[in-house]
Amino acid sequence: MTKTPSSQAPVLGLRALNRATLDRQFLLRRAPVSARAAVEHLAGLQAQEVKPPYYALAARLDGFAPEDLAGPLERREVVRIVTMRSTIHLHTAADALTLRPLVQPARDREIGYFRRGLVGVDLDRLAILAREFVETEPRTMKQLREALGAEWPDADPQSLAVAARCKLPLVQVTPRGLWGRGGQVSLTTVEHWLGRPAEPAASAEDTVLRYLGAFGPASVKDMQTWSGLTRMRPVFERLRPRLLTFRDENGVELFDVPEAPRPDPETPAPPRFLPEFDNLLLSHADRTRVIPPANRGRTWQANTFYRPLLVDGLLAGVWRIIDEALVIEPFTTLTGARRAEVAEEGARVLDVLHRGAGYDVRFGTVIV
Repeated sequence: MTKTPSSQAPVLGLRALNRATLDRQFLLRRAPVSARAAVEHLAGLQAQEVKPPYYALAARLDGFAPEDLAGPLERREVVRIVTMRSTIHLHTAADALTLRPLVQPARDREIGYFRRGLVGVDLDRLAILAREFVETEPRTMKQLREALGAEWPDADPQSLAVAARCKLPLVQVTPRGLWGRGGQVSLTTVEHWLGRPAEPAASAEDTVLRYLGAFGPASVKDMQTWSGLTRMRPVFERLRPRLLTFRDENGVELFDVPEAPRPDPETPAPPRFLPEFDNLLLSHADRTRVIPPANRGRTWQANTFYRPLLVDGLLAGVWRIIDEALVIEPFTTLTGARRAEVAEEGARVLDVLHRGAGYDVRFGTVIV
């Protein structure tokens, strides 16, 4: 492949970047693939709460139903585990075993933020004791704090539990995470839950290629934002002969895999209802490809986080289910045609995930 100097690389405007990323995220058209295959392609779904992965897949997959994800969770084909950005993600079993060790340096740095509460604590011994404790049977964070506190009574209990979560690949076991089922957070190691030994970390090069395939074209800083890893420039440089290069409108160099889709910027983008913290909105250092500057920060207020609405591929409002209705709150006045499209998509979300609940679709006033 011919190497193109950065100064001569083609420029991709915001709309071109938007459509390329939406296409790879299955948000231009719903994909006819399984929930497990989608989770693998997307390199995980943000899963800090139970419902977001279901809303994320309802927006992306053709014919999706909640049991399409609940089944793989019960069969332990997918799991909920802390990986990127120190948050819980839904991953395939294989990715949980390999991506978690790749991002372990970020989890080790995280422990440093709690060092004041860990004075005198032997972290290696903590990891051994915590592993034995949670592999005997799944434990809650409260139980983990109490067990470790008995060993280090002068340490901060919460810091002890965070250190255990950082040192060990802990998964949230079912029924937590199943649609329509309750369940407190109980933890064990991913190896114990899957009945498989630990595996070597995924290679940084392969992970960059997967990231670009799901979120590209993207810069080095974009990938670092998604993964929480640092010093990734040398990895991109080793891959450069295999990649295409572009520039954004600010001159930032972007990388991409040659075979990935880059559709016409004028390709229509239908409305989509996404969950709070959807990876689409969190996986780039420069998020303007999806979030117009005027709408930055408008999906949260104080400690309340709202679910984003995409119109024409961009963040254009928020939505929530309240008072027996799906309430849509656009940031600007929608045309009649757009309003009809949004309402139709909202009705589809209700039909997929809340069939028989009797919810209405309403438009409300903007609350952020």
